[in-house]
Amino acid sequence: MITADRLGEVQEYYFSKKLREVAELRKQGKPVINLGIGSPDLAPPVEVIEALNEALTSNNAHQYQPYKGINELREEIANFYDHFYGVSLDPENEILPLMGSKEGIMHISMAFLNKDDEVLLPNPGYPTYSSVSQLLEAKIRNYDLKDETNWLPDLEGLEKEDLSKVKLMWINYPNMPTGTRAPESFFEEITAFAEKHKILVINDNPYSFIQNSKPSSAIKKQNPSDYVMELNSLSKSFNMAGWRVGMLVGSRKNIDSVLRVKSNMDSGMFYPVQAGAVEALKLKEDWFEKQNKIYSDRKKLVMQFLKELGCEADKDQAGLFVWAKVPAGKTSAEVVDELLYKYDIFTTPGFIFGSNGEGYVRLSLCASENAINEALNRIKR
Repeated sequence: MITADRLGEVQEYYFSKKLREVAELRKQGKPVINLGIGSPDLAPPVEVIEALNEALTSNNAHQYQPYKGINELREEIANFYDHFYGVSLDPENEILPLMGSKEGIMHISMAFLNKDDEVLLPNPGYPTYSSVSQLLEAKIRNYDLKDETNWLPDLEGLEKEDLSKVKLMWINYPNMPTGTRAPESFFEEITAFAEKHKILVINDNPYSFIQNSKPSSAIKKQNPSDYVMELNSLSKSFNMAGWRVGMLVGSRKNIDSVLRVKSNMDSGMFYPVQAGAVEALKLKEDWFEKQNKIYSDRKKLVMQFLKELGCEADKDQAGLFVWAKVPAGKTSAEVVDELLYKYDIFTTPGFIFGSNGEGYVRLSLCASENAINEALNRIKR
């Protein structure tokens, strides 16, 4: 069979291929330490697991669920946004639960993009933004994020370009892979930019509680703009990556448009997963404080590891990763391959996030202190 033309520019996800290689190395007896993937190794909250187990015996637990999620989940998402972000949302019309925010990237793109519409993507940025845009045959326009501008987009520079064909713009703060936080003023500026040029801006916001004491949202405090939406997720903040629970928030008009896509592609999230998510969203600040203490201790060890490699990293980064500049004269691939094949340590090269990621590596904090210490000892030997 001949594959669809849309697959011409789309390659298998980097981590899908690389993790197979890591698995094969482990089969060969190599003790590979994984510092590459942002899959939390810590357990979800106990009360969340208890809620899931209890819901398994509910009368309707194994039936199809509402396409918009159960009422209790949407209401708790609204409470969560009000408590932590100071954002007021209508749970009936301005919230759409998702099976992880990754599917939201596809659903949003399908709802708003036609072939040859232009999409503004960050460079460096999450590779899925690019892959989904290519699958839908949209035209990608990268905007630069650079260290010298604190990894924030140059909106004044973009204003000088022809934006008439741009339909969507993806932003991601706290940023992955760079760990940059955006000031509150930036979200005001990006909203004004979006409304002026009639571009739908989506903030991908799964890292706002990790190594970050002041979580923020791109959504207006009252009455979401028709030109700004936000993805969020329980995967990172609550150690629930495999559960696949995310959310999309925005104006009623935009949520309804995305629902028209989503309702034709799945039949609702498993009820016990939703019941567990409800309990997770009720947790208060002390949950995040405990998690961040663990990540802070791990980060100190990762910073020592990077120092031994001759890499430079800003210690004031948010999120599950540390973004580090590799030594002069080396590429990110060379550093990653040396660590993997010489020391059995898997890390992520910056080039997979775009051309502006070359010269950097990304290390995950989703490994125990023992594992990071072992990695540190290996490169010291």
